[in-house]
Amino acid sequence: MSIFWDFDPVFLRLGSFEIRYYGLMWALAIGLAAYMFDHFVKREGLPEKVSESIFYFGTLATIIGSRVGHCLFYEPDKYLAEPLRIITDIRDGGMASHGAAIGLLIGLWLFSRRNKLPYLWSLDRIMIAVAIGGAFVRFGNLFNSEIIGAPTDAPWGFVFARLYPAGTPIEEMVARHPSQIYEALCYIVTFVILTWLYYKRDMGRRRPGLMFGVGLIGIFLTRFLIEFVKENQEAFEQSWTLNMGQWLSVPFIIAAFVLIWYAMSRPAIEPKPVTNAPKEATKSAPATATTKTKKSKKKKW
Repeated sequence: MSIFWDFDPVFLRLGSFEIRYYGLMWALAIGLAAYMFDHFVKREGLPEKVSESIFYFGTLATIIGSRVGHCLFYEPDKYLAEPLRIITDIRDGGMASHGAAIGLLIGLWLFSRRNKLPYLWSLDRIMIAVAIGGAFVRFGNLFNSEIIGAPTDAPWGFVFARLYPAGTPIEEMVARHPSQIYEALCYIVTFVILTWLYYKRDMGRRRPGLMFGVGLIGIFLTRFLIEFVKENQEAFEQSWTLNMGQWLSVPFIIAAFVLIWYAMSRPAIEPKPVTNAPKEATKSAPATATTKTKKSKKKKW
């Protein structure tokens, strides 16, 4: 018992030009991240220019980091010998989530300096968008039949038919763990937890760094564990105790626990209410204050 997966990764063909579902998932992830960050900025009463600059410092840094990360982490010999192929071979694919994370960290540091915001403020809020965006990207990997899991006898195993030559009998195909779905589900759970911490517990303002730490746990600790049921992406990883994805996840996991400890060991900040209160409440508050002032003056005279 298994699931036969023969999904066409191309969404639209126009002659030799192709639009793939993987690219659409990336575009959806980036668009949603920009929308959510803009919402956070407005909700907390920050200037509009703050959300306008996130595209340059966040989006571009993520895309560049993911591409360069793949080339240096997984195919260093090929791309160090011919660095220009990092750009010219981009249509052949190759994006690394760890590279995207490093690029985003650098981009948000520049973004925070540009807008004179605390670095942790930016990290806490972008992590909500990163979690749900990561889920979309993993579904894109599923549509591409890539980053597959190890063989399994589980009834939910996927037979990735497009990995085999045309005409291969089904009996010779192997069912594998749908590791893309495992990761996507973990990221969705992480997104729900972070959303709850931000809106219901106001942890983005009360305990800076906590949400970022929780997000790192939800993304990189689960990534570390799921790697045990995944196929290694490169041949050189076969002899390693831990594969490349796991080794790259370790620094993020350590940073996550340090950030959570840092956030919880300091006194909680009691922030002011968010500035975008309903219009009715905003109008009524000054009116009440004015009424009281007039009454007090009347009594004084």
